[in-house]
Amino acid sequence: MTEEEVLRDEAEGRLRALAGPDARLREDQWAAIKALVLDRRRALVVQRTGWGKSAVYFVATALLRDLGEGPTVIVSPLLALMRNQIAAAERAGIRAATVNSANTEEWEKIYAQVAEGAVDVLLVSPERLNNPDFRDQVLPELAESAGLVVVDEAHCISDWGHDFRPDYRRLRTMLAELPPGVPVLATTATANARVTRDVAEQLAVGPEWAEAPEPLVLRGPLERESLHLGVVRLPGADQRLAWLAQTLRELPGSGIVYTLTVSAAQEIAAYLREQGHPVAAYSGQTEPAERLAAEQDLLDNRIKALVATSALGMGFDKPDLGFVIHVGAPQSPVAYYQQVGRAGRGVARAEVILLPGAEDQQIWAYFASLAFPPESVVRATLAALGEGTLSTAALESRVDLSRSRLEMMLKVLDVDGAVRRVKGGWQATGEPWAYDADRYARVSAERKAEQDAMIAYIATTECREQFLRHHLDDHSATACGRCDNCTGVHRAPSTDPAAVQAAHERLVRPGVDLEPRRQWPTGLPDLTGRIKPELIAETGRALGRLTDLGWGPRLRDLLAAPDAPIPDDVFTAVVAVLKSWNWPHRPTAVVAIPSSTHPLLITSLADRLSQVGRLTNLGQLGYRTGPPGRQHNSAQRLQALRATLATPRDLSTQIATAPGPILLIDDHTQTGWTLTLATAQLRHAGAPAVLPLVLATT
Repeated sequence: MTEEEVLRDEAEGRLRALAGPDARLREDQWAAIKALVLDRRRALVVQRTGWGKSAVYFVATALLRDLGEGPTVIVSPLLALMRNQIAAAERAGIRAATVNSANTEEWEKIYAQVAEGAVDVLLVSPERLNNPDFRDQVLPELAESAGLVVVDEAHCISDWGHDFRPDYRRLRTMLAELPPGVPVLATTATANARVTRDVAEQLAVGPEWAEAPEPLVLRGPLERESLHLGVVRLPGADQRLAWLAQTLRELPGSGIVYTLTVSAAQEIAAYLREQGHPVAAYSGQTEPAERLAAEQDLLDNRIKALVATSALGMGFDKPDLGFVIHVGAPQSPVAYYQQVGRAGRGVARAEVILLPGAEDQQIWAYFASLAFPPESVVRATLAALGEGTLSTAALESRVDLSRSRLEMMLKVLDVDGAVRRVKGGWQATGEPWAYDADRYARVSAERKAEQDAMIAYIATTECREQFLRHHLDDHSATACGRCDNCTGVHRAPSTDPAAVQAAHERLVRPGVDLEPRRQWPTGLPDLTGRIKPELIAETGRALGRLTDLGWGPRLRDLLAAPDAPIPDDVFTAVVAVLKSWNWPHRPTAVVAIPSSTHPLLITSLADRLSQVGRLTNLGQLGYRTGPPGRQHNSAQRLQALRATLATPRDLSTQIATAPGPILLIDDHTQTGWTLTLATAQLRHAGAPAVLPLVLATT
């Protein structure tokens, strides 16, 4: 037997240990393993979910370890994905470990095990690559000793991909510094031709690759024979929820209900539980332990569904997942196909249903607003860092971006070599940097084209799977024969009127808690630490969130409309919020925060509440130099408010003689700092307690 034949026999044996006695290598699986183990090449595998990409790197790891090579380093984006990969490795007799934010106390022990050769596979998150200690002390030695480097979910490398992550771009630097002969494998299930080219180009870095063959690209058809795709259009959120509750009773097995926002996940999960469905909400805001427990409950079929944002995505592996339903459409066909690919890996039929909403495009527009900042903001950041090392919090007082956008921008600048993350924060490198406006504009245009394609998917009368696969540049796609358009069998959008009414009542149930700020923002020299208890508000209330399925559309329309007195329906709902408010002491007076956009709305609300609630209307706070405009982060917002928000002298006199708590009125709260500073001023003037009440919260 030739060396290749012997190696293939060994690979088949390793696969059977991993996947069972009947498993056989696919030809592209073998081609990838051969390229890595025999040819020591770099390869990109673009294959559908469930095809067996992880088998490629686990089998290659086992073979390379048998040859005396070092451990495999897998860069993996999600803890859920890491947990599944470790479990799969153990089934194949491969010793795996991970370093991530959830096991910091084990890092030193794991690094020692890697050095001793006791670990075959080390999984790391992309964020770990630029942790100063890991980058400077661990990564160089790890790269020097690695036998194989794997980049999982490699579409994240490309800013053309649907799930671009700046931390992934650091891999280009890591790959360029690998010793000669270290093979590299990149894998993804969702990459169109543009993303495939971009990732392949980023794999071909480093001095030895100037003369080496181009990375091997193995791209297969993306057909999912078990998926039955359909779209059901319903006019309102209440109809969608009623239809969803009804349909869940008919669907076999368990599955995922995807939403576009955290608040929608919470609302829908609460409603479904009220209707007797065992479900759990799941988002990036869910505590890690709670997320893990929810995943396990779904894996063990103890619940009917997880109602989840995109936080439940790559890496969640449940072969018998019977359905995926989207309440609201994702921004792109590529992202949608990636999410529905969670279903039907190990069952003959899985239902995939999209329930688009009128608010979807507004939500898309919000996410689009979080794109890379304009050049003036970037230059201001570089100038601030040119003065010395600054923490992210300290930068917030100098740069008007939200924390998440600021961190994203810094990561991009880090990848581009303009800044460097160090202990204590960030510092400018002094390297020249150009703002690539053309590229950012092209990425933005690509995102808009993807949104237009998603709208076209909803409306198409052609095969739905073929439509999605064409947008992934899978030119082998033909009509699937299974979707609602191919079969002519469309799920009826009819719902029971009583169920719709119940859903409506749940959605318009008013009232959202507003927890007070208790800590001053970091980065301000004269306000630090905890806010004094005697200056803090009580837990407040909002009529609803702007992202709510129920009150969200009404509140968005109200705040976007020209200023007018408070509408009766909104006022009635505000009164209902007050009636259900279990306050320790009833307010005796009302004070309004002046509004630059809706002064009549707020003053009329304060007037009517004072009449209905028999409260003394003390008037409004004031601005010294006019309203502060809009700021995007806590430090900037608080600085602007301190410079202008004031309590008029006559109002201070009235507050000092007021007999009880004050109801503080505003139209909208985003950062919470207007309410916080207004409360501090009222408490300082003598108010015994302050109860914030706003129409909308973000």
